[in-house]
Amino acid sequence: MTRKKRSYLLFVSVLLLVPASTSGQNKLTAAQAKDHLGENATVCGTVASTRYATKSRGTPTFLNLDEPYPKEIFTIVIWGSDRSKCGDPEAKYASKKVCARGLIKSYRGVPEIEANEPAQIEMQK
Repeated sequence: MTRKKRSYLLFVSVLLLVPASTSGQNKLTAAQAKDHLGENATVCGTVASTRYATKSRGTPTFLNLDEPYPKEIFTIVIWGSDRSKCGDPEAKYASKKVCARGLIKSYRGVPEIEANEPAQIEMQK
């Protein structure tokens, strides 16, 4: 076998051994998110409650996963400036299984991801 072929086979072998997800995007449950503050991850759960806060600063839409407000354990926040990109998120995602991708932050002790683009929220089957 030529040196070029060996190098190619070694390269292909290494590619096959590397995990498919090398982007650092861990899949977490809504309950696990609190232990991953400051990390970029994907958080999955069922939308238990929604709220479009039209009278709040920034007119946010809140999608609470697995537990409804006021006992929410994880929230996806869509700011009013990004809302038009998502259509009617409280109707679109209500009671659906979703995954949100982004930086996990904490607001008043509740972990959250701010979704600025619709691609950050993916409906599951």
